[in-house]
Amino acid sequence: MASAPPPKTPVRVTILGQQFTLMASGDPREVEALARGVDDLMSSVAAKSPNADSFRVAVMACLNLADRTRTLEGELNGLKARVGSKTDRLASILERAIEPGDG
Repeated sequence: MASAPPPKTPVRVTILGQQFTLMASGDPREVEALARGVDDLMSSVAAKSPNADSFRVAVMACLNLADRTRTLEGELNGLKARVGSKTDRLASILERAIEPGDG
């Protein structure tokens, strides 16, 4: 029998002067923190482009977040490759250490 999804709680946040009610299944403070980060980013973009409407500010903020995500994914893939390489080296060392002696 499938378990029911966790209950969702309404969370009110303000982003770029607009209020939103979001439904959160986890800790509402996490949603609030994310909203503050988005608000900070969009406010920063708006301050640098005072003539941009909210739609353009949102698009520029999304592009900024997409760039951050791509950079972090690249870093994560690099770390995974390094961990994989170290794991292979350690496995090789362990295999040699536990092999029975020749004589």
